[in-house]
Amino acid sequence: MTKTIFVLNGPNLNLLGEREPSIYGTTTLRDIKARCDAKAASLGFAVDFRQTNFEGELVEFVHQARKDACGIIINPAAYTFTSIALLDALKTFDGPKIELHISNVHARESIYHNSLISRTATGVMLGFGAAGYELAIEAMAGLATPS
Repeated sequence: MTKTIFVLNGPNLNLLGEREPSIYGTTTLRDIKARCDAKAASLGFAVDFRQTNFEGELVEFVHQARKDACGIIINPAAYTFTSIALLDALKTFDGPKIELHISNVHARESIYHNSLISRTATGVMLGFGAAGYELAIEAMAGLATPS
C-alpha cells in the first residue's frame, strides 16, 4: 500500500529564502522539500511535494490527492484568505488535512487573520518557521491511514 502525503505550496513560496527573510526565514523551498522527504521516510511515508503560483493548478493538485494521497499538508499562502475554489476542492478530500503557515499569521496584519482553509482543515500549524513542515509530517503520520 502506498502511504503518500501531498505537501502543497501556494504562490510565492518558490521565493522562500529570498522573500522577506525577516518573516519567512532563509530556508529555501528546496531545503524544506529535502527535510520533508527525510522526515516522511523515517516514518514510513512518501511525500509528493509541489508548489504553484496558480490557483487552478493548486485545485488540480487537491483533486489528484483524492486518488493518490492519504493526507494533505497545505501552505496555501495568499490563497488562504481568498480562495473559495481551493476551500471547495479541499472539502472533497476525505482524509486529514493540515493547514500550514511559516509565520504566525495571527501576529501579523489583520488581512491575514481570516483563513477560509481552516474551515476544512483537520488541524492548523503556524509560526514554527520552516520546521513547521517537519512537525506537520509527524502530525500527519499520526492522522493518516494508507491510501
